[in-house]
Amino acid sequence: MKLLYFFFAMTLFIFQGCAAKNTAAKLDHTPVKTQVASPEPLSQGTTDPEETETEFDTFEEEFALQETESVNDPLIGYNKAMTSFNDLFITYLLNPVSEGYAAVLPEPFRIGISNAFHNIQFPVRFANNLLQLKFANSSDELKRFVVNSTLGLGGLMDPAKSYMHIPAHEEDFGQTLGHYGVGSGFHIVLPFVGPSNARDLVGLTVDSYASPLVYTEDLENYKIPQKRDHSIAILTGEVVNKTSLHLGEYESLKQDAIQFYQFLRDTYEQKRNSDIAE
Repeated sequence: MKLLYFFFAMTLFIFQGCAAKNTAAKLDHTPVKTQVASPEPLSQGTTDPEETETEFDTFEEEFALQETESVNDPLIGYNKAMTSFNDLFITYLLNPVSEGYAAVLPEPFRIGISNAFHNIQFPVRFANNLLQLKFANSSDELKRFVVNSTLGLGGLMDPAKSYMHIPAHEEDFGQTLGHYGVGSGFHIVLPFVGPSNARDLVGLTVDSYASPLVYTEDLENYKIPQKRDHSIAILTGEVVNKTSLHLGEYESLKQDAIQFYQFLRDTYEQKRNSDIAE
């Protein structure tokens, strides 16, 4: 059971954001047909509607094929099953616990806790901005950390954003790899977390060494948790707190998606590509 809990905690850390490259690659494509009221003669320079329709259909077929092939998904059977498992976990465990948590703790306190967690993860963002040679962004992250850790009472408040208008620059090692041209590799759905890919799994392993919240053997002096159990408790608390600030969003997303697994997969891959391109 302890091994299961540990695996759960480590996968929780994977979130860093935690969502559509090509919105639904395998959705049915319904061609838009041009209707002509009467077969009037075509004037010079006018395109035959039937020819336009044929060219449009051909374009859609080619575009649909490119969409389908753009996501490398050899584990689709496993991924769909894990998506169903995660759906049960979120629906019947994570959301109810988060709702109870939100009923006990007022929103301003939960926002403060979220700010503190974000502030603590400063080393991950700072290091990856440096690795990508984004020196201005690294400077912003350093200033944010100093200001929020002092004037922001340990990060509970965000005066760097509210008063100094210094933006956060979210970067992780998966994005760093992508920045230097490393492809995403195969798509994989992680237990308790959701969509990811091979590149981001490597990135998460590296980021775990930089994160103060993830217990790492032989690096205890640089970490907040001194045992795996402590790390489990901290990361679980972070996830519950974060979820409590976004109640109802998952249900809305699920309701709007026609093919839920494909939607989550494509959304994740597009979001990661967008993050890398910034």
